[in-house]
Amino acid sequence: MNSLVPLFVIVPLGCAFVITILGRLINGICKFITPIFLAYLVYLSLFFIFRVPETSVYKVGGFEAVNGIPVAIYLVVDGLTKLILLIISTIGFFSILYSTSYTKQYTAERKFYVLFSLMIAGMNGVVLSGDIFNIFVFLEIAAISSYALVAFGLEKQQLEASFKYQILGGIASLVILLTIGMLYWNTGTLNIADISGQIVKACGNSARNTVFLRFVSVLMIAGFGLKAAIFPFHTWLPDAHSSAPSPISAMLSGVLIKAVGIYVIIRLFFNMFPLNYDVAVTITILGTISMIVGVLLAIGQWDMKRLLAYHSISQMGYVIIGVGIGLIILTKNGDKTLASLSIMGGLFHLMNHSIFKSLLFLNAGSVEYRTGTRNLKKLGGLSRAMPITSGTTFVASMSISGIPPFNGFFSKMIIIIASVSAGYYWIGFFAVAVSIVTTGSFLKIMKYAFGNTEMSERLVHKKIKEVPFTMSLSMIMLSILCLLSALIAIPYFRNIFLKPAVDVLINSAVYAKTVLGA
Repeated sequence: MNSLVPLFVIVPLGCAFVITILGRLINGICKFITPIFLAYLVYLSLFFIFRVPETSVYKVGGFEAVNGIPVAIYLVVDGLTKLILLIISTIGFFSILYSTSYTKQYTAERKFYVLFSLMIAGMNGVVLSGDIFNIFVFLEIAAISSYALVAFGLEKQQLEASFKYQILGGIASLVILLTIGMLYWNTGTLNIADISGQIVKACGNSARNTVFLRFVSVLMIAGFGLKAAIFPFHTWLPDAHSSAPSPISAMLSGVLIKAVGIYVIIRLFFNMFPLNYDVAVTITILGTISMIVGVLLAIGQWDMKRLLAYHSISQMGYVIIGVGIGLIILTKNGDKTLASLSIMGGLFHLMNHSIFKSLLFLNAGSVEYRTGTRNLKKLGGLSRAMPITSGTTFVASMSISGIPPFNGFFSKMIIIIASVSAGYYWIGFFAVAVSIVTTGSFLKIMKYAFGNTEMSERLVHKKIKEVPFTMSLSMIMLSILCLLSALIAIPYFRNIFLKPAVDVLINSAVYAKTVLGA
């Protein structure tokens, strides 16, 4: 099955190539080709989850190690990789399905689908790569595509947001590349699994206490923290996510900040660097602050998409504290069962967030598509004119607020239980408080956008109706997933989707042995 691994990158790259050629010859073919390619990626992700339980390693070019040094580019599919690939392909499919109607307002649809496919290829490459330099290469493919997509409408606000995104993204890339150079200079290798062993040899038995590792760790947190938009590196996100076309907003918030930010931080600090208590505490504190700051900034917003963007910062805080508490427990040689529970909660919320936040951005896009505005003060009474958008927005709002029986409740509950069980009561308290404030934010959306019948009279003359079929179908399917993914809390489904990912992180030393075949 190793030969199937490169398809996660080859398929979207091939899609971009085919669209570039055939799009010039057959008008509108990109709307049919792209969803088919992405549907195949969903199938491929599920195939690896259900049919390939072991870790798959593909060596590009087939080159074997020379004198024990891996020279090939390694593509690795393990439990964590499978989970993230499933998220990318699923959200990508529903976003592109939504786009088939949404992009009619643009004159360069073919370029939209090419850039979208390249962004998928870049994110898949980041997740697959077992080579830290090629993580950077694929990261840039995804980032450059996203810069162009944010500015795709060519309006002043979009161009300004894209420019700001590019500047801060460029700084992050420079920091990451500098750090990669330092690691290569110190270890003589770029393979993540090999670096994990070489770091200890290069720095001695007290590797975790060296100035070099501390400095490199800080740079990694800063570089990938900027990509993930965690506090205090979050300033670019509200403008970029609110200005981008709504399917791209869904991808940026639901997938991109996870694939090129959160995922890489998790992978490196569990499977490459020696487990470090100071790093674990730093990550957890940043996650807690992100969770609080994001929701406080969101509550006062009246721009629907900007409100959602700030909540992305807040919800990523939940993911980080779940994983961070698990890392703290492991560094202290604590209860591995409790560490597993905390990490599982973080990864579960990462998965849930990709579903309900993508849905919310698609909902906001539907509202803007029909009304021409995202300002909640100018909306009202849309529940009658747009029942599907209203209903799916309600489902997503309840999910992100952590209301049972929706998926967000179960992942938040696991994180809170783990934090309290580990003795971090203040984190558990903040997690509950932030969830309450989050509920207030989305009650505000439901009231002003879909209730508020007094304002609805101003919109009557626009003859507002529900959005086209493909846009409605995408929202309906994601709202169903908000309910179905809650079943992952059940042990049977948890063992299929989450446990393999958690095991990769808990047994961090096994990663290197598996990849290198030692």
